[in-house]
Formats: sequence, C-alpha cells, structure tokens
Amino acid sequence: MPVFSLDPAQKHWCEELRSLAADRLRPLAEKGEPGRINRPLVAALGELGLLDRMLSAGALDLCLLRESLAHGCTEAETALALQGLGSYPLVQAGTDGQRARWLPEVAAGRAVAAFALSEPDAGSDAAALALTAVPGGGGPGTDGPGWLLTGEKRWISNAPEADFYTVFARTTPGAGARGVTAFLVPADRPGLTGTPIEMLSPHPIGALAFDSVPVTAADVLGEVDRGFRVAMNTLNLFRPSVGAFAVGMAGAALGATLAHTAGRTAFGGPLKDLQSVAHQVAEMATRTEAARLLVYAAAEAYDLGEPDVPRRSAMAKLFATETAQYVVDAAVQLHGARALQRGHLLEHLYREVRAPRIYEGATEVQRTIIAKELYG
Repeated sequence: MPVFSLDPAQKHWCEELRSLAADRLRPLAEKGEPGRINRPLVAALGELGLLDRMLSAGALDLCLLRESLAHGCTEAETALALQGLGSYPLVQAGTDGQRARWLPEVAAGRAVAAFALSEPDAGSDAAALALTAVPGGGGPGTDGPGWLLTGEKRWISNAPEADFYTVFARTTPGAGARGVTAFLVPADRPGLTGTPIEMLSPHPIGALAFDSVPVTAADVLGEVDRGFRVAMNTLNLFRPSVGAFAVGMAGAALGATLAHTAGRTAFGGPLKDLQSVAHQVAEMATRTEAARLLVYAAAEAYDLGEPDVPRRSAMAKLFATETAQYVVDAAVQLHGARALQRGHLLEHLYREVRAPRIYEGATEVQRTIIAKELYG
C-alpha cells in the first residue's frame, strides 16, 4: 500500500473516527475537569474498542487513529495516546503475567497508564537518568528481594492520578544508557507519592517522588540494564504518531480557515478573493499535506522494520509539530480576534499545539537525532 494513498476502507475508518470524536467523545471531554484524568472519557475509549485497537495497532494504524481523533477531539486523542505510551513498554517487553494483569484493564479503560521517563535534570537527555535502583527491597506489595527506587520523576503525564507507571531507573551507576532498567510500578506501591503541576494542559501532569519504593524481578520490563532500549522502542513508535496528532490539529485549523475565509466578507468580497489570504491558505494546506505524508512514510517504515526508523520518526515528529504550530498560528491570524475568544476552536488549538514541540524529544533533539543518523 503506497503511503500517499489510503485505501477506501482506511478512508472510511478515518471518517468514522472523526464523527465519533466530534459527536460521542467531545461532549465527554467538555465535562472533564482541567488537570484531572477524565475517567468517563477513558472508559468510553475502552467501550468503543479504540484502546484495544490502539494496543494492537501497527504504526500506520496508530497514526490514522491519532490524527482522526485529534481532528474532532484533542482531549480524546491525548487520553488514548497516553494510555498507549504508558502501556506500550508492557506490550513489547512485559511478561505474560504482567500483560494478563494490566493490559485488559487498560484496553477496557479501567486502568490508566503513565510513562515515567523525564526527571528534573534529565528530560531530553534521557540517558542522564538519576532515579536510582539499589539492591534491596522486599516488603509490602512485592515478592522477594529486588531493588529500592529513590529519586524523582517530573513532567509525567497522568501523574499523580495514574494506576500504574512505567518507570525507568538507574540500576548500574556510571553506565549511561546501558545501566537503565524499566519497571512496572503500581501507584499504590509503598513510598511512591505524587504532586500535580499546574501547566498549560487539559490532562494531569505531575511529579513523582520515590522514597525507597520496593520493586522486584517480577516488576522488570524486559531485561535488567536494558530498559533504555524499551524506552527508545516506545518513542520510535510514538514519535510519528505525535506527528499524526499535530497533523490532525493542523487539519482542523485548516478546515476552519477554509470555511471562515469563504464566508467572511471584507473589502467588498469574501476573504478568499484576496490574493494574500488565498496564498496563505494554500501554504497552510501544502505544509499540512507534506507533514501528513512524512508521518505516513515514517509509520510504514516502522511497520516494515526498515533500518532508518529513528531518522524517519524524528523527521516526522519534527516537521509535523512545527507545521501544526505554523498552521494554527496562521489560522488565528486569518480569523482575527474571534479566534482568541475562550471556547473558540482555534483558541483551544492554539493552547494545545505548543506542547508537542517539546515532549517526547524537543524539536532540537529531533534535529540532533536526524544529524546523527545521517552522519552515522
């Protein structure tokens, strides 16, 4: 299947998702409390089978899912994506017992997952993680000796309200990326506490404090000291889909702009008849389509197991998120003051579009990855 042409079944599915997001999920999102997990919305994603589909989706399906939901309801898209980000390490590296315990709950929307990688001094430089896992452990909620986690995670989406966390901790000091282990840590584990951080975000983001939190071999995801690979495999899958989220927002902004400039009269005619406006809209559409194709190409490369996935994923995330920022900003400019009124679609998108240029590797980090891959 060429990446530049979706087949009829895929197009129909995307149209259904857009309608579902606008008609079924948007009303639930509007009832949510900013900065809190919208559990009715997560449950609806489970009831509709979207979380189950997300857990088993290839990269292209994941991108189509995220783009389509973002077009109609960014909150629903984000709730689904965070479930995927937090649970994909479990999908790729979990034991049969870990999967049996948590994945059905995630798929049903009953358990909320979180991906706990970033720290106060280790955001984009994930190999600099300082959360320590020292030998020891046992105690309540664990089975046998293992490690004690001590330190802090910060900027964690769904914290402190998630039901379990995929936590990346340093098991071998001084080993860089080679000394990190991934753990599945239930939220009720003794010594684990969290605090919310007020941010420009509709979903919760918080800090986690680990005060000798016990974990054992039964909590390890994958292999000891190989957790950085689990993190990077997760990000290689989700980075193109962050691009898809951005494309969905750009598409929504472009659609609103087409309707506005065709119907709004100024200087004796519709705005679309002004060459400066028409050319601006043409540029918005061209960049959005280019971003979409780059995202689809990266997703197909991932699904086919191509060797250049890190480069393609970084390119897709970089270009799509920067494009969405441009398109949404241009849409606001063409709409004028009305677009900044609280509750307007573009006011909402203007707030939502900024964060993807930072999380899961900032734009500058994506450029570093691309350059490293090119020269490597």
